[in-house]
Amino acid sequence: MLNQMTMDRVLLGQTIAAWLTAAALGLGILLAVLLARAVLRRRFAGLYQRRQKEIYAFLLAAAGRTYFLLVLLVSVYIGSRPLSLSDSLNLWLRSIAVIALLLQLGFWLSEVINYAANRYQKTSEQDPSRLTTIRAMRFIGRLLLFAIIGLLVLDNVPGVEITALVASLGIGGIAVALAVQNVLSDLFASLSIVLDKPFVVGDFIIVDAYLGSVENIGLKTTRIRSLSGEQLIFSNNDLLKSRIRNYKRMVERRVVFSFGVVYQTPYHKMQQIPEMVRDIVTSIDKTRFDRAHFSAYGDFALNFEVVYYVLEADYNRYMDIQQAINMELLRRFEAEKIYFAYPTRTIFLEGSAQSHQIQ
Repeated sequence: MLNQMTMDRVLLGQTIAAWLTAAALGLGILLAVLLARAVLRRRFAGLYQRRQKEIYAFLLAAAGRTYFLLVLLVSVYIGSRPLSLSDSLNLWLRSIAVIALLLQLGFWLSEVINYAANRYQKTSEQDPSRLTTIRAMRFIGRLLLFAIIGLLVLDNVPGVEITALVASLGIGGIAVALAVQNVLSDLFASLSIVLDKPFVVGDFIIVDAYLGSVENIGLKTTRIRSLSGEQLIFSNNDLLKSRIRNYKRMVERRVVFSFGVVYQTPYHKMQQIPEMVRDIVTSIDKTRFDRAHFSAYGDFALNFEVVYYVLEADYNRYMDIQQAINMELLRRFEAEKIYFAYPTRTIFLEGSAQSHQIQ
C-alpha cells in the first residue's frame, strides 16, 4: 500500500511510475542500439580482416557512423511517449527526433554512396577518365543527398514554412548566381570535362602555347605539369574555350620532313633518291611509308619532301625512328656520293679583277 502511494506521487505533473516507465523505455532503446552497434562493429571488423571484402568495410563504416547523440535524441522521444506532455512540447520532441533520424539516415546513405563509388573505382583503376567521373559523381551525389536532407530537416522545424523558404531561396539563388557566375561557369565546365572527357588525368595536351600532362581536374581549375617542371593552372571555363590538342588520343603520328641535295647532283642519282628513302622507311618496324618526292628547286638546293607514319603515339619512339632514318640516309648518301646542300652563294665576275671591287 505504501509502495503504491509512492508510485502515485506526482513529480512535475507526472507520476513517479510514468517517469520510471519513460526512463526505462528510453534507456533500454539507447542501450540496445549502442550494444548492437558495438557488436556489429566488432563482428564486421573481424570479417573484413579475414576476408578483405568491400561489403564488410561498408557495413563497418555504416556502424561507425551511427552517432550516440542522434540515437539519444530518438530514445528520449520514444521514452517520453508514456508521459502526458503538452502539445507544444510533444511537437518539439517529435520534430527533434525526426530531424535526428533524417541526419542519421543521411550519414548512412553517404556511406552507401562511398561504397558504390569505391566498388566502381576498384574495377576502373586502369582508366583515369572513369576515376575522374567517379570523384565528380560522388561529390554531386553527396551534395544532392544533403540538400534533400536539409530541406526535410527544415520542413520538420515547427514554425518554418518550407514553401515560402524555397521560393525565397529561388529568388536569392538568382542573385547569388549572378554574383558568382564565374565560379558557376567553372563548375559546369568541370562537369562538362568529366562527362564529355575531352581529356582525362594523365593525358598530354597542348593549350595554345602551353603544353604538359594533366595532373588534376578540379571543380574550378585544371592543373597541368609542364615539360620544364612547373605547374600550370587553368580555369575550367577558359580551358574549354581554348583549342586543345590531346596527344594521348593519338593512334598514329604523321611525319613530314624535308632535305636538300646540291645542284651538282646527277640526274640518275636524283631518280634513285625517292626509292632509297622508301627502302629506308619500310625497313623500320612500326612505320608506314606514304611518299617521297623531289618537291622544289630551292635557292641553293634541290629539295625533297618525305611523308611517313609512325604506327604508335609514343614521342620517344617517333624520335628513335626519325634518328634511324636520318642516320641510314646519311650512310647511303655517303656511299652513293650524294651531298646534302647547305646555304651557299656563287658569284660570277666579268672583266678583270682590277676593274671590280667586291664589298
